[in-house]
Amino acid sequence: MTPRYVLLALLLIGGVLVTDTVWAQSSTEIQELKVGCDKGFADGCVYLGLMYFKGQGVKQDFFQAVDLYRKACDGKEVAGCSNLGRMYFLGQGVKQDFFQAVDLSHKACDGGAAKGCVNLGAMYENGQGVKQSDTDALTYFGKACDLRDERGCQNYAKLKQGK
Repeated sequence: MTPRYVLLALLLIGGVLVTDTVWAQSSTEIQELKVGCDKGFADGCVYLGLMYFKGQGVKQDFFQAVDLYRKACDGKEVAGCSNLGRMYFLGQGVKQDFFQAVDLSHKACDGGAAKGCVNLGAMYENGQGVKQSDTDALTYFGKACDLRDERGCQNYAKLKQGK
């Protein structure tokens, strides 16, 4: 991968993580991310997946987002696993499958993706794809909170108070 792809992707990924805003708007930038993704730069695949999911800079396409998130997850990028798990949970671009959502969220959470931990906590809390367990939900919300995820902390506190 050329330094140009690495720098572009780092700048763009940083923008997504900090502001959740898509910065690549030109067809040249999008094409460079596609090339990087095709060459195995998994972060670029996550970023492109987010663009297709939101329809920012490209036409919204859940099927394309799923393919890109899968490619990222296969490339060991846990954000891709987390996003793909969410797509399975919601049934967007794939047939809804809570069991697949749980597996992907486990992979993401185990890899340090806070959103995967939050999603997993919610599935345990509601018994979706797993046996309902407030204890397990607290564990995963707590892990997300430890990873500095605000929603994870809120869900942890709310569930803890309810017990």
